[in-house]
This record gives sequence, C-alpha cells and structure tokens, in this order.
Amino acid sequence: MSEFVEKAIGQGYREGNVIVGNTQRAYNRIMVGVPMTGLVRAEWMIARYGQVIPCNWSQTDAIQWLDQYTPIDFLVADARNIVVHHCLTQEFDWLFFIDHDVVLPPTTVLKLNERMLKKEVPIWSGLYFTKSKPSEPLVYRGRGTGYYPDWKLGDQVWVDGLPMGCTMLHSSVLREMAALADEYEPKPGLVVKEVFRTPARTWYSPEEHKWYNATGTEDLDFLARVIEADALGKAGWKELSDKEYPFLVDTSIFCRHIDNDGVQYPANGEEQEFV
Repeated sequence: MSEFVEKAIGQGYREGNVIVGNTQRAYNRIMVGVPMTGLVRAEWMIARYGQVIPCNWSQTDAIQWLDQYTPIDFLVADARNIVVHHCLTQEFDWLFFIDHDVVLPPTTVLKLNERMLKKEVPIWSGLYFTKSKPSEPLVYRGRGTGYYPDWKLGDQVWVDGLPMGCTMLHSSVLREMAALADEYEPKPGLVVKEVFRTPARTWYSPEEHKWYNATGTEDLDFLARVIEADALGKAGWKELSDKEYPFLVDTSIFCRHIDNDGVQYPANGEEQEFV
C-alpha cells in the first residue's frame, strides 16, 4: 500500500475513495523514429497523427531533427543512428522509421500491429515511389538492375532492397549490426554506433591502373550489410537468412512521397501500372 493511501485511510477516508495510479513502466514494444529536416507538410501531420491505433497499444516517438544550416547538422544516416541508439539503449522490441516526406495511409499502425504479433519478418516496409517524374517504385531485387516490376498493388513482395521511410526493423537485427559497427560522435558528447552509413568512397586499383567511385543511399547499404553479415541468422531469424530476398515490401501499405510544394508522388498515375 502506498504512503498516499495509508495517509488517506489514517485520516478517515475509505480506501475505495482513493484513486491509485499504476506506476509500472510501460512495455517498450515499438519506438517510432522520425528523421526530419525541420519542415513537414500539413498532409504529413494529418496522416501521421490521424492513424487508427490498435487496442492495448504502446509506443514511443523519437523525433530526430535534421538541419544542415544549424549546429545540429545531421545527415540522414546520422539521424537514423541516433534513433537506433535510443531504441537499443531503452530496450525496445521494434523500431519503425517514418521519414518526414512519406505520407502514411490511415491503417498503417493496424498493419504494423498484425505483423508484430505474428513475428514472422524482422525487416519490412510499406510501398512508396521516388519523388520524380516519371516516378518509380522503391522495390528492388539486385543492385544496378532498376526497380523490380513483377507485382501488383496489395502483394507481399520479397526483396533485397527497400526504402527506410516507412519501415519496421526488429531490434534483434539492429543489435547484431550495432555489435559490428564502430562508434562515432554525430555531435560532440553523443557516442553512437554507425549502424547506418552513407556509402561514398574512392579507390585506386593498381592492377588495372584505374580509379573507382562508389556512392549510394544509407538504406540499401544497410540492407546489403545485413545480408553479408548474416545478421538475420545470428539474430534468430534463420528461416529468412538463407533466402535470396529476405526482406518484405507490403504493397498494401501504399504511401505517398510528398515534396515541400505539396506535390505527392507518384504524381502522374504511375501506380496504375501495378493495379
């Protein structure tokens, strides 16, 4: 019995008249990470905070600001690493990334909950297209092969490359990747693991007498290293570790990619090719 309740009873109050709060710590089931530039459209806010929330649900939002014109000065990979750091140190089961320019359909969280309960896939995403005209789906099998076209809206598509703007990751895989990563400081005094990185390197081949350049995005680089390190198998997802395409795109979660002017992509009906 709490000191408050004992005092109330001692003063003649009935125990039934005392409101007793549950002070137990909430179950850290999912963290929502939102890398931001500091500017979002109203459409994004309405979609993000207009989600249908399942019963008996618990979540924590981690909003990491990105602004290259202030002392914060984080790149996308740095922002993701800061969110991953908080996810792992606070012992969350899942991390859900929402990028500041990806507009979610209203039933996204309901579908997250279904997959979390089944615990069948540790890395999966919704569907969205590039911010370009024409717009292409961010669904990949292989590198340098363009987007993968053999699917229809509503399909569950197995891939080895997907975007991070509407993506769920199980913390067990993140822990394996963090164990392999070096520490660094995205800002002075904050030490995190470089789980995500922006690939950009130049090297010289003395055998061929040639220079090579390699660049890319932090999402595809991360997924390639997950496969290379067998992080899925080490994290206990052995049925998926041997698959050529171990990640999943749920195309029923059809998001919109929005720019600062409010244009939502695909803007010219490119999605009709997949109906």
